[in-house]
Order: sequence, then structure tokens, then C-alpha cells
Amino acid sequence: MTDYATTTTDSTTTGRAPGRVTAPGREHRQVTLPEDRYATELAFLAAHDSGPRPPGWLLTPRAVVTFVMGSAGEALSLPKGAVPAAGVPRRLVIEQKFVGERALVERCVVTLAGERGLLLVGEPGTAKSMLSELLSAAVCGTSALTVQGTAGTTEDQLKYGWNYALLLAQGPTEQALVPSPVLTAMTRGAVARVEEVTRCLPEVQDALVSLLSERRIAVPELAGGESAQMHAAPGFTLIATANLRDKGVSEMSAALKRRFNFETVGPIGDVDAETALVRRQSRAAVERVGAAYQVDDAVLEALVTAFRDLREGRSVEGWEVERPSTVMSTAEAVSVAGSLGLAAAYFPGDRDVLSLLPGHMLGVVRKDDPADVARLLGYWDGPVRRRAEQGSATWRALWDLRTVLEN
Repeated sequence: MTDYATTTTDSTTTGRAPGRVTAPGREHRQVTLPEDRYATELAFLAAHDSGPRPPGWLLTPRAVVTFVMGSAGEALSLPKGAVPAAGVPRRLVIEQKFVGERALVERCVVTLAGERGLLLVGEPGTAKSMLSELLSAAVCGTSALTVQGTAGTTEDQLKYGWNYALLLAQGPTEQALVPSPVLTAMTRGAVARVEEVTRCLPEVQDALVSLLSERRIAVPELAGGESAQMHAAPGFTLIATANLRDKGVSEMSAALKRRFNFETVGPIGDVDAETALVRRQSRAAVERVGAAYQVDDAVLEALVTAFRDLREGRSVEGWEVERPSTVMSTAEAVSVAGSLGLAAAYFPGDRDVLSLLPGHMLGVVRKDDPADVARLLGYWDGPVRRRAEQGSATWRALWDLRTVLEN
């Protein structure tokens, strides 16, 4: 991943001259790659489980699952005789990173161990991309060999391009060839990732058919030499993701579908697990800026409950709810909770945090269809009002804020 230069204008907080442009290190990235963030865990697990590994894998399949799902709070110990890398402890608790079914992760790992393509499908915001990153980092040590699928993605971005300066000077040579992330993964025996594969045009998608079946890429410009065929090294495979609600979807061909094992990543089933995830990630977002987290549990529980009710079309009490067309995902809930936490940190005492919730939810439901505002009002007139009448102080306060939704 490219590190872009950042411009700093505050010399008192950074110790650098105003306006000086510097290239940030890992500690200054907004998003840290999982292979960097969890480097200690990956090194520990490599020493912890010495069982058989598929070709090119850094960890055993069991250790990959443990890396993704965590060690359930238990501190794992390195076996006697294991020599860890420098700085790696002999006992370590592995953090849970993906909230979902362990069986799903195990099936994904088995698919990758068989060098078969893996397609993660599901509603937006269900952590498909995060799961693909974690799997890639644990299997081959990098999650950065990625192509972002869009309507503008070309076949070159899945195969190879050319350095045109060298091409003009030397003609088509291996030195002038610019490999795509997919081709780089092939030659290294690593995992490539294609995000939003169904947003690519069908003819671009079909470039993956021969790649996944024949495991090689032809380079006709280099005909006559060894580089005319780029072969996949053992361990190469591909993880793709696709959203079920993407309006810009290009239907995958039957031939391409047969090259993948499909796994559906669904919403988090347990309300307590979802609330804990929203709390953990929103707290991390606020603490990253050096502020205290001031969103209490009652607000978070109301937020997650409302999102789940609207997402499922039924309240926890069994009352019917009209579902908005906008996906009320866990990722959106994390975003709202983070915004509430930042508002409390930057504008302390200005307003009660709970009073900000209706406005942020209104911003979420307006994304796709203006008619969703009426559906949110219907939710307020239904479950919110009923809970207020049952004596809940939190829901009574939310009911009193209904006028915010009419603006």
C-alpha cells in the first residue's frame, strides 16, 4: 500500500516546521494493515503451531482460524523448544477480530488451503473485506495485493500493464511489464484480493475465468521467451467480495461462479456481541484522537437495538417494522457511535449525547431513498413510542426527540 505524504501545519504539536511535508511511517497511518497491526500475534502463532502447512502458508490452517476468531480469552503458551522471533512473548492471548460463526471461517480456510477461489457475499457492512484482509494476512503475510472492482476497472488491472517509457525505449521486455496485484500474488504463491468483483464489467470479470482454471497468464507480447506464460506458484489463490444490494452489479457468468466457493457473511446474530463490537470500535476511533470516550451503555444499546429492528423488519418484542431500503449495517452503527463519541469529546457539555442520535440516524436512512425518512418516522411512532409508554427513560427521551426527524 502506498504511503502518501501528509502536510503538517501545526509545529507546536508535531515538532516540525509549519507546512513541511513528510512521508509518514506505520505509526502515522490512518489505517494499519492487519499484518502490521497484529505482527506479534502472527509471529507467535507461527511458533505456537508447528503442524503441517499448505504450500506457501505462513501459519497452519488451525492457527489461521485462531488468528481470526481469537483464543477465547485464554493465554496460549509456546511449546517447549519453540524459539520465537525477537520480541515475541511465550504466552499470549489472541484477540478476536471477526465476530461471526467459527464454522464459516473454517470453511473459508479449507477453501484457501485447497487453492480454490473464495467469494464472500453478503449485505454491505458485514465485514467481508475485513475478513478477506485477515485471512490474507494470516495465510501469506500480506493483505495489500488488492484490486478494487469498479465500473472502470480494466482487464490490465487484473493481469498486467506496461511501463511505457521502457516499452518505447526497449520494446516489450519483462522489465517493462508492470504486474497487477493478482499477477504478483500468482508469482509469489500468495493470496490476491478483488473487492466488489460484481461491480466490474462482465468482460473484465471473465479475465478471472482462465486465470483461476489454468493458473497462468499469457503475455503474447513476450512470445518466444520463458515469460510468455506467467505461471502461478503453489499457494496462490484469490478472495473476492460482492455485495448483495449493490445497484451497480454486473451478473457473474456461470463459468466464473464455478471457479469460486461461495460463503455468505451475514449480520451479527447476537445483540450483545454486536453491541460489544460497536462499543469497542467506536471507542478506538475516539481514543485514536486522544479524547475520552463518553458514550454510555444505554445510548449504545438503544442505537444497536434500533439498527437491528430496522434491519430485520421486526422489533425485539415482535412488532412489525417497515424496513428502509438503506442497509442498517453494523458498520453504519459503528460510524454513528463514533460520531456520537467525537461530538461528546469535541463539544463537551453542549448537548446530551442521546439527543444527537436521531439526527445521525436520519443521515443514515437518507442515503438511498428519501422515502426512508417516512419509514424512520414510522419506527418512532411504533416501537419507540411503545417502549416510551412502557416506562423506559432512554426510549422516552428518544420519543420526545421525534421532531428532529421532521426537519
